[in-house]
Amino acid sequence: MSASAEPQGPGVIASVSSFHATRFRERQLEGIKAAKARGIYKGRKPTIDAAELRRLRDEEKLGPAAIARRLGIGRASVYRVLGKPAAPA
Repeated sequence: MSASAEPQGPGVIASVSSFHATRFRERQLEGIKAAKARGIYKGRKPTIDAAELRRLRDEEKLGPAAIARRLGIGRASVYRVLGKPAAPA
């Protein structure tokens, strides 16, 4: 087909697709919100033990690079955890 056979071209198809994608995302967010309200959707469980990380820093006096090596995580992850306030025990 030539461009003259379809004067509106892919614009109509793209706009319908965009509408459906937007609507799908809205419904997905509504479902996530409802699941969180029921206590079902909690997200991913933490993989880094913040208490152990702080213990290594405070008791063993290790720096971020050494802590990262010891725990097998990235140095940026160490900084991210250390930047958050400690959770109450």
